Amino acid sequence: MFTGIVVDIGEIVALDELESGVRIGIASNQDPDTIAMGASIACAGICLTVIEKGRLDDGRGRFDVEASVETLARTTMGTWRIGTRINLERSLKLGQELGGHMVTGHVDGVADIVTRDQIGDMSHFRFKVSSDVSRFIAEKGSVALDGTSLTVNEVSGDEFNVMLIPHSLAVTTWQDRQTGDRANVEVDLMARYVARLRDSDN
Repeated sequence: MFTGIVVDIGEIVALDELESGVRIGIASNQDPDTIAMGASIACAGICLTVIEKGRLDDGRGRFDVEASVETLARTTMGTWRIGTRINLERSLKLGQELGGHMVTGHVDGVADIVTRDQIGDMSHFRFKVSSDVSRFIAEKGSVALDGTSLTVNEVSGDEFNVMLIPHSLAVTTWQDRQTGDRANVEVDLMARYVARLRDSDN
């Protein structure tokens, strides 16, 4: 379980194709000694399991993960290359402050950035998602985009927008994102369960 509060920006340093997916090496400023084997880390919003860890020659930590063909097909992971930067979040510990909202790391779909506009020192992003995802997105509700917990400002059909403050831009990969880019989307867990209960009553 995660909160959508990014703790580091990782960099893809290795990509090895597997018969059933891919193995990925990720450089991080996180101390590898504090990362347990088998730990869950949200990588651009995707919950992945650490299968190996160590240090790079430049002093940065490194951890390796594996992902299936299914994950590659349903997320932006298939576009990652050596040098790609991704948001990272360590899993939530019992008693830890919940700064964002409850995030599972199970991506529901991919959003296209329709526009990015600068409004003062903030950035306004408009996204488009498929209708099976947009039904769970509500004005003033929460959404996780590339693992970042954000508040939805407005919804119009299959499009919605969010505003990122300077701090969020500075500590995440959103500083680099532009119109035409894509992002992993996880809808609010509560919205998903409310919709399920509503459907069950019909």
